Amino acid sequence: MRTRLLGLASVVAVMALAPASAMAWAPADTATIHPGVQTLTEGAQCTANFIFQGGGFTYIGQAAHCSGTGAATDTNGCTAASLPIGTPVTITGASKPGTLVYNSWITMQSSGEADEETCAYNDLALVKIDPADVGKVNPSVPGFGGPVGVAALGGTGSPVFTYGNSSLRQGITKLSPKEGAVVQVTPGGWSTTVYTVTPGIPGDSGSGFLTANGAAAGVLSTVAIAPLAGSNGVGDLGKELAYARAHGQAADLVDGTEPFDGDLLNAIVKAPLLG
Repeated sequence: MRTRLLGLASVVAVMALAPASAMAWAPADTATIHPGVQTLTEGAQCTANFIFQGGGFTYIGQAAHCSGTGAATDTNGCTAASLPIGTPVTITGASKPGTLVYNSWITMQSSGEADEETCAYNDLALVKIDPADVGKVNPSVPGFGGPVGVAALGGTGSPVFTYGNSSLRQGITKLSPKEGAVVQVTPGGWSTTVYTVTPGIPGDSGSGFLTANGAAAGVLSTVAIAPLAGSNGVGDLGKELAYARAHGQAADLVDGTEPFDGDLLNAIVKAPLLG
């Protein structure tokens, strides 16, 4: 009897040491809400980047411009108009709409931000997932796994990995995993220009970018026509999160439950034919 009790005590001790957050997520292969799902904000479709937690809530990230109300050329977050905080956001795979709780554009305007680079590239929004749907969430990036912490993308030639989910691909998710490289970084480090094997297209906006080590690094903000046609501008996630925290929005990246694997072919094989 004593041996059995000791065995039970050991099991309880191990359970107590296990991270509570890791035990809460849906399995990666059955979760319906995860990085890469589509979000729709009053009809504007984007791709979610990563999962975040803060203040007792779970959030999914998208680009701030996904809730913009101006023209596609309105990219200065310090002047562009946006839908208000509290706007419902449809999250693919969720039973109820999420709620827009943070938008860097709105925050910059309310705080009087004047730095040109920050205004141009701080492009992050957080959507609170309804508590009824949190049990359907897994924070892993489809195909690649991770993320593993937060880090910058790196210098010219550094590899990048991303997962886009634009409806323009007609649901063919074999085209969603992408690999590429850094081309250049802005002087203040707020944005990185990257090339991927197939560039991000409208509807991929907001999708997350990973480093060679699987760290969450950026958010797809722009699709360039000139001077580097076919390139994408990726906002620095670390700077965007720091800005959010400095202005009262608690949000920490949730690491994936699946190990990171930067093998593009393997990621394509893992992706279903249609999504």
